[in-house]
Amino acid sequence: MKVIDLGAYGEEFNADPHPVYTKLRAEGPAHLVRTPEGGEVWLIVGHEEGRAALADPRLSKDWRSNGDWEYGALPASANMLETDPPQHTRLRKLVAREFTPRRIEALRPRVQEITDRLLDTMLAAPGRTADLVDSLAFPLPMTVICELLGVPDLDQDAFRVLSNAAVAPAVDDGKNTAVREMGEYLIGLIEDKRSTRPGDDLLSALIRTRDEDGDQLSPDELIGMAFLLLVAGHETTVNLISNGIRVLLDHPDQLAALRADVDGLIDGAVEEILRYEGPVETATYRFAREELRIGDVCIAAGMPVLVSLASAGRDPQRHPDPDRFDIRRAPQGHLAFGHGIHFCLGAPLARMEGRIAIRTLLERAPDLQRASGESELDWLPGLLIRGVRHLPVRW
Repeated sequence: MKVIDLGAYGEEFNADPHPVYTKLRAEGPAHLVRTPEGGEVWLIVGHEEGRAALADPRLSKDWRSNGDWEYGALPASANMLETDPPQHTRLRKLVAREFTPRRIEALRPRVQEITDRLLDTMLAAPGRTADLVDSLAFPLPMTVICELLGVPDLDQDAFRVLSNAAVAPAVDDGKNTAVREMGEYLIGLIEDKRSTRPGDDLLSALIRTRDEDGDQLSPDELIGMAFLLLVAGHETTVNLISNGIRVLLDHPDQLAALRADVDGLIDGAVEEILRYEGPVETATYRFAREELRIGDVCIAAGMPVLVSLASAGRDPQRHPDPDRFDIRRAPQGHLAFGHGIHFCLGAPLARMEGRIAIRTLLERAPDLQRASGESELDWLPGLLIRGVRHLPVRW
């Protein structure tokens, strides 16, 4: 079986993987690849095959099923994203009791208030230039998730370093090291919340919540859930906002259409951003419990599998003329938030933050422009998160 070395494409693949995905889709829906970090995995690039894989119970999310007991034993890995039923069902049920649509919708005025405050500061910057990531895309979702969880005094700079290392490690062992350090950090945070400062926030609710049978989260599960909510609750939205503004600025006709009818087009614009340049390039790892066939290939039991959400979003079998960015595109059902039992619980919050941030920025900076060329962008490494570390803008 030929192994396709994605690392051989170098920085060109990191900056724009879509030509490679187009080539791979034309050859088949699944390929054995070597990731830029050096591991061999099966990569699913077709929309329909990817959608099926995301909901396939023959693909496990538990790292211990692949023999990685080191990562699987870390407290931060005891979360619903990295477990299978019945454990996943139990964890999601306990969290969903508190992560309710009502709680999320109640955040809308606060999200708008934080956005306005951040833009007040950004737009007063000398020289009328700023880094959009540092000024808006990072602090908005980070502040929102911290307030939602009840940790408003979290050291955001320190957490950002650990979070980036966990989702886009620069070295092979970077993920385990960052996740271990994150777990140690969260132990103290949870104990402080449990013993001295319980409140009406989500973390306090998760500490005390019990279902009708008296079940509640264990200490490791609390750490894992706090890790998942804090990391997933901001990393994806950071890149939804920054990718969205970057893509809109690169498509002035679409930007003009959105400005002309923001009420009618903002929802469609966010969905098109998610399809065209979503913040998650590949879904997190799955492992084949048994031999399975995808297209013309057989995946052996125990092999790791990745679903390319970025490639699925550009699959012409699902999305006509997929490389065209069109905020009026008829909704076709993208996979940016996943599919199946692991569909992103925070999708409504991410959509709300994305709509408010993009709309408010465009209204308050009507002449917003990129302040750097494409070649100057510093892309996040790895296959998980799709985005840039910085996005210089001017107005």
